[in-house]
Amino acid sequence: MSNYDPPFHITEKMMNLVSEISEQIGRINVLSHGTLNPHLRKENRIRTIHSSLAIEHNSLSLKQMTAILDGKRVLGDPNEIREVTNAFEAYEMMLSLNPLSIKDLLKAHETMMKGLIKENGVFRHGGVGVFDGEQLIHMAPPAKFVPDQINDLLNWYSTSQLQPLIRSAVFHYEFEFIHPFADGNGRMGRMWHSLLLGQWKEIFYWLPIEDLIRLRQAEYYDALGKADRDADSAVFVELMLEIILDTVKEIVVVGEDENNSGAINESVQKLLNVMGNESLPLIEIMRRLNLSHKPTFRKNYLLPALNLQLIEMTIPDKPNSRNQKYRKRT
Repeated sequence: MSNYDPPFHITEKMMNLVSEISEQIGRINVLSHGTLNPHLRKENRIRTIHSSLAIEHNSLSLKQMTAILDGKRVLGDPNEIREVTNAFEAYEMMLSLNPLSIKDLLKAHETMMKGLIKENGVFRHGGVGVFDGEQLIHMAPPAKFVPDQINDLLNWYSTSQLQPLIRSAVFHYEFEFIHPFADGNGRMGRMWHSLLLGQWKEIFYWLPIEDLIRLRQAEYYDALGKADRDADSAVFVELMLEIILDTVKEIVVVGEDENNSGAINESVQKLLNVMGNESLPLIEIMRRLNLSHKPTFRKNYLLPALNLQLIEMTIPDKPNSRNQKYRKRT
């Protein structure tokens, strides 16, 4: 067994979230017979790549990324286009990667960052930090410790008896704490989290967890910072479990609607009725629905309508924009 012992504690909230996620996974397995259809797989994969790169400030839109991956010519920054093709190639490798292999980790990083940085496929040789914009959130350990720290982390994961949902979230935090590469740590950490979960339940290979991380990007960075200050990753683990729960709930809604031959549930129909033909901010839609609890509104009304492509954002490339509005799709 590994002597490595990541600092965190189990909370009641974690256990409740794990229970809810497991229940939703069961529903997905029933609705999808254990796997997602190829169209949804491709759509989720593109959403995953777009969101993961958007977190790293790639400015290409979802439409542009879809066109690139369809082999179409797109005008844009060559490095940003390269980021897209690299990420798609890396994610396509997932089913053949061993998440506990350092060799495979370096291979995936080489694919993700080739042509973008010189130190691709190798651990960093210098100091790096985690930034949210201009703000330094975390200064990573010295480079000389990285190989042993990653080896210890992988050994810990392979021997730990923790439930995989919690264990993979702890891994995610520890990976970002170590920050093993000169660049690409964020996208690699998120990808490896999905890879670890995919080894547990195959459905996770295809879930766009990064999409909801992007929508809660400020909370994501805040949780990383708080975990550093507390020397305890519990707050980060709880946030990741919340995001995973929201992601699997989205898939359940889509699956149920597909099984109901595209029938629109009552909450979504109410939302469409109050929107009319206007472009409305979120707060105005909630007011018209006489709702005050934003998480309930997002879960039962907004996300299902977006997933069914019945409504769309007026600023899709900046989902958290203060000027964001929603309108019916035509």
